[in-house]
Amino acid sequence: MIKKNNPIKRKLEGMVVSDKMQKTVVVKVERFKRHPFYHKVMRISKRFKAHDENNECKVGDIVIIEQTKPLSKEKKWKVIQIVKKVQKEESEEGDKEISLEQESINSDLNQ
Repeated sequence: MIKKNNPIKRKLEGMVVSDKMQKTVVVKVERFKRHPFYHKVMRISKRFKAHDENNECKVGDIVIIEQTKPLSKEKKWKVIQIVKKVQKEESEEGDKEISLEQESINSDLNQ
C-alpha cells in the first residue's frame, strides 16, 4: 500500500473584517503586485471565509489562516493563530463621552 504524502497547506496572514456569523470570520488578505506594463505597485486584497471554532476572533484582529478541506460551500480555511488582538473599543468610546462632557462643562463655565 502506498501512502500519500500530506500536501503542504497554504498559510496566509490577514485582518478580520467581519465576525457576524457563527463560528465563521471573514479575513481580508492583502498582497502587493506590480503592474506588468506601468510597473506601479498595486495593493490587491482578497476576502476568505475561515472557520473559527471558539468565536475568539473580533473585527480588527490579525490572524493566520490555513487551507483545509471544504467545510461548506465557501469556507475552505480555518483560523490557526491570532497574531494580534485588537484592543477593546468600549473604553475608548467611554473616554470620548467623558471628554465631550468636560468640554461642555468648560464652555458653560467660560460663558
